[in-house]
Amino acid sequence: MFLQTTLAQALGDTISQSQVAVQLAGDTAGKMNLFEMAMKGGWIMIVLLLLSILCFYIFFNRLAVYRKASIKDPSFMDRIKDYMKNGETRSAVIFCQATASPLSRIVEKGIGLIDHDAKDIQTGMENAANIEIAKLEKGLSGMSTIASAAPMIGFLGTVIGMVRAFWEMSNAGNNIDVSLLSGGIYEAMITTVGGLIVGIIALFAYNYLVSRVDAITNEMESFIQDFTVNLGK
Repeated sequence: MFLQTTLAQALGDTISQSQVAVQLAGDTAGKMNLFEMAMKGGWIMIVLLLLSILCFYIFFNRLAVYRKASIKDPSFMDRIKDYMKNGETRSAVIFCQATASPLSRIVEKGIGLIDHDAKDIQTGMENAANIEIAKLEKGLSGMSTIASAAPMIGFLGTVIGMVRAFWEMSNAGNNIDVSLLSGGIYEAMITTVGGLIVGIIALFAYNYLVSRVDAITNEMESFIQDFTVNLGK
């Protein structure tokens, strides 16, 4: 009877200790934050971090440029027409320079060719528009490169992590332990996730910026057409 009681008490203590250990392990796992997980990815995560910083810099820089690129004053062309009809060409040029936007620079180019025929005016303004569009697209190639390269870099981290895991497994011989492989597996999985996250964000940001450039380009074409029809010879 005494032996049964002792065994039951020992068994109960063991179960209690196991439950405490499981609870502590769960609490430790739950406390692992994103930073700690990212650190498991090794040096590949530093590369992805730098790419993400560059991606955000290009995105917000281009947003600021595009915000200034559109002429907010709907009466811009009306004022240009009034200047031109009154023969105040110099005033029209000064107004374009004061507005200081891609659209105003294109119109300024057209004003400089006002003595030529409509075809020459349109050609000159289209050439000026191509220059302005090239300026607007500056940095977009970098954003596109990040969108395509980040997942590949993450996959590179996956391959490196798995190679390290198998290397440690081969060196362990018959004493294979899961803890020996955990570091490589963490690096393999986390770098893949990190690369996909950076690539997806960069892809959406790139497509949004391209849509903004397309909208400004359409606005430029509308201004060129309006200027040629109403003011060209």
